[in-house]
This record gives sequence, C-alpha cells and structure tokens, in this order.
Amino acid sequence: MAGIGISRRELLRRSLGAGVLLVIAEWAAGTLGFLWPKRAVAALRVRVGTLADLEAANPALPVADGFPAYVAVAKAFVVLVEPGDGFRPGTDATGTGAGVNVIALSQRCPHLGCRPEPCLVDWWMHCPCHQSRYDRLGIKPAGTTYGPAPRSMDRFAVEVSDEGVLTIDTSRIILGPLPIALGQPGVIPPRVEHGCI
Repeated sequence: MAGIGISRRELLRRSLGAGVLLVIAEWAAGTLGFLWPKRAVAALRVRVGTLADLEAANPALPVADGFPAYVAVAKAFVVLVEPGDGFRPGTDATGTGAGVNVIALSQRCPHLGCRPEPCLVDWWMHCPCHQSRYDRLGIKPAGTTYGPAPRSMDRFAVEVSDEGVLTIDTSRIILGPLPIALGQPGVIPPRVEHGCI
C-alpha cells in the first residue's frame, strides 16, 4: 500500500512551513496596518485655502454671500454659515460650523449618492437623480415633497488656521441631521419657490 497518504515526517514539514508562512503574513499585515494610517490621513486632509482663494476659484458665484462653492479635490461643497462674515480661526468637529463660520458638505446625496447641484435661482441644493432638495446649508426639509433622502447632507470636520486657511478632514464624515419641517427654525426657505426644478 505504498503511495497512499503522506508520511508523518512530510506532514510535520508541511505544517511547519505553513506556520512560518502564516507568521510572515501576519507580520507583513501588521506592519502595513501600522504604516497605512499616517499616509492615508495626510491624503485625506484637503487644504482649500482662504475665503479669497475660494472666491477667486469661483468668480461667477456669490461665495461670500453664503452660496455653496464646490471643491473637487475634497469632493465637498464649502458654505459660509453667516454670509459676509468670513472664515473664523478654529476647529469644528461637529460639522455645524460652530465657531469657524464655515461648513463642508459631502458631495454625496444621502439617498443614493448622486451629487446635488446648487441653484442660483433659489439658493438650494437639488439632487438630479431623485429630486431630493436641501437648503444652502445642506438641511433637508421634512416630507416627500422634498425628495426621498432620509436625512440632510453629510458633513466633514473642518479647521481654519489663524491665517484664515480652511482645511477639510475628509476622513471624518458626520451624518447630516434629520429632516426639519419647512418653516421651522433650522431650514432656510428658498429664495424662489421651485427655482431649478
């Protein structure tokens, strides 16, 4: 019955070899995992620049008046919370613009991920895929009239340096707040009803 199965010695050699390969694979994965976050974090912090830089990059838009400006490299819309006041130095990890007077809205609609577009007629954000609508700060009004999105637009943490330079931390996504009834505090009414529909 020669040739059936493997010897104990061969089984031991194969087991030892598999064990050594497993240890090497775990060591390599651990080393890569240790090094990866430093490189990833550096790439996920996007320097936007000052408000003047943002206005210069979007000359046709009233950015200083609070109109959303798209920043492609961050895949985000940058919006002044209080128009005419500019960026304020500080850090906002909440996505509300508290203290820094600026928010960064994710370009992805919370419904299915399409990119809403700001409308110069009504100053709202309109999703072209399924017609979800948001005010200029990304707040979704409650009700099916304003589309199927389950919440307001998601946000990113931001930081403004003492020199007024905005940096968006795209590694920190803050879920948008739940919809608010139009007419209630927290939703900015459209300048024109059904502006870009």
